[in-house]
Amino acid sequence: MTVLRSSAPPTQRTAAPTSPPGQDGLDLRWVRQQVDAVMNAFVDRKKSAATRAGLPVDIPQAIGEFLAAGGKRIRPLLCVLGWHAAGASGSPAQAVQAGAALEMFHAFCLIHDDVMDHSDTRRGQPAVHRSLAARHRSGRSRALAENIGIGSAILAGDLALVWSDELLHHAATELTAARRERVLPLVDLMRAEVMYGQYLDLTSTGRPTAHTAAALEIIRYKTAKYTIERPLQIGAAIAGADDQLLDALSAFALPLGDAFQLRDDLLGVFGTQKKTGKPAVDDLREGKHTVLIALALQLADPFQQRLLRSLYGTPRLDEEGAATVRTVLKATGADQAVEQMITNRYEQALPLLDTLPIPTEVQHHLRALADQAVWRTA
Repeated sequence: MTVLRSSAPPTQRTAAPTSPPGQDGLDLRWVRQQVDAVMNAFVDRKKSAATRAGLPVDIPQAIGEFLAAGGKRIRPLLCVLGWHAAGASGSPAQAVQAGAALEMFHAFCLIHDDVMDHSDTRRGQPAVHRSLAARHRSGRSRALAENIGIGSAILAGDLALVWSDELLHHAATELTAARRERVLPLVDLMRAEVMYGQYLDLTSTGRPTAHTAAALEIIRYKTAKYTIERPLQIGAAIAGADDQLLDALSAFALPLGDAFQLRDDLLGVFGTQKKTGKPAVDDLREGKHTVLIALALQLADPFQQRLLRSLYGTPRLDEEGAATVRTVLKATGADQAVEQMITNRYEQALPLLDTLPIPTEVQHHLRALADQAVWRTA
């Protein structure tokens, strides 16, 4: 999946963000604002272009609404911090633009993920395939509208991937050839890793086992790498980081990325829809092969194992059944075992942060983001 394309017309280029406040340029609120401004302006131009061409704006509108619905923006923040970690060489606009590309890629992942998982909601709103189905419900059967919604969401995800490529192209054209040769392979690798991780997740669904190694492999490729490791490395590569720094960032990022997804798995079962934006029963209905379930199957007695295998992954699981599954997970101690795994990985990552040859201010922000990612409640 190459990122560079032929040069975009001047009217399609994204304006450089204004200079960040403060000398260090590490105001993360500014970064979020600039990333959102880049994406909003980009989507607005795409909607206008579709209108001028007489094309439907449903899909660009759906992507824009999805982006506006929220999100932690952790990938863009890490990209910009990676850029600072490697010396902040060049313009902050390049790192912000690359961060916007990563957030657009994240949108692609989530839109498709919700289709594959048959999820109804995301970020407290209808999932894209549900909102598009509702948009096309008039005069059609519910089944046909749902099929249109699914197909349209697949196209929306595909378009978000294309747009991610275009956004990154705008950043990459300002880099030297040597730096482009460092950045683009990392982006291609990140994209491939996510696809393999998603495939592992799909093919293990409905067949959870007591083996944690496979569940940890899914975490590593589906989430940890593209959430923490690659954004940091991509930002650092934009600033000209060498292999030694990229490897050091990876050593810090990977256990943190694992902890991020382990927390997500706990929140998916024990969290509340008000905080997570998704019904907690969804994860139990999907029957994913998670570390939480693998540990529960290891620790369960025969009766508890039968309960888990009969209820977990049931598409029509009701709240009573979900409560039973949660009771078993707690009774086995699987939830606390996952909490310990999260703590262990956090404690593995943080000392490595102190050894990184990066500015103290960057270390401070990375530590704060690590705390937010690992100990979050949503």
